[in-house]
Amino acid sequence: MRALEETFAQTMPREMGFDYLGMSFQEKKAQEGIPAVVIFGFSLLCVFLILAALYESWSLPVSVLLGTPVAVFGAFMAIWLRGQVNNVYAQIGLVVLIGLAAKNAILIVEFAKSSHEQGRHPEDAALEGARLRLRPILMTSFAFLFGTLPLAISAGSGASARQIMGTAVIGGTAAASLIAIFLIPVTFYVVVKMTERRGNKRRTESREAYHV
Repeated sequence: MRALEETFAQTMPREMGFDYLGMSFQEKKAQEGIPAVVIFGFSLLCVFLILAALYESWSLPVSVLLGTPVAVFGAFMAIWLRGQVNNVYAQIGLVVLIGLAAKNAILIVEFAKSSHEQGRHPEDAALEGARLRLRPILMTSFAFLFGTLPLAISAGSGASARQIMGTAVIGGTAAASLIAIFLIPVTFYVVVKMTERRGNKRRTESREAYHV
């Protein structure tokens, strides 16, 4: 589309104009609309607020969402390896990955949180959650990967759009499943320890202020 615009500007008189139709028109309007960064930020905010309501905590959702950058990195790496471009279809795949990456983390954090509330040490709860939830995570991830594989290898009319979207989703899901599952227990442990340390500090300050 940029090449056509440049060629038109170089070869046609200024009195003439042009317009887009179909998918080109939709992509042009999307580029002129809300920036992709705003869409990603709003998606992360929605997921964060839902998780905050689920866990009744403002800190635990952080450990869940820290797996999202890994998924985004995997998506861009897969797109780069296949020589594709970051267009509107790849960005749709990135929005999908926000939910997929959070899903894997929720499986671990939910169990680890319940185990910790029952009196287990945060480290033991995180390791136990990762061990028991590893198989469900891999099963659902592989099912999703094989389900979207036809997108990445599709052919025919409009295949380029499907290939880019499929590649982004597959690369991000693979990275979130193989890398993020090792980071989530660590982030859960760090977040819980920081929260407990802050809570102990507040209780100590309150006790000292009471005695004074």
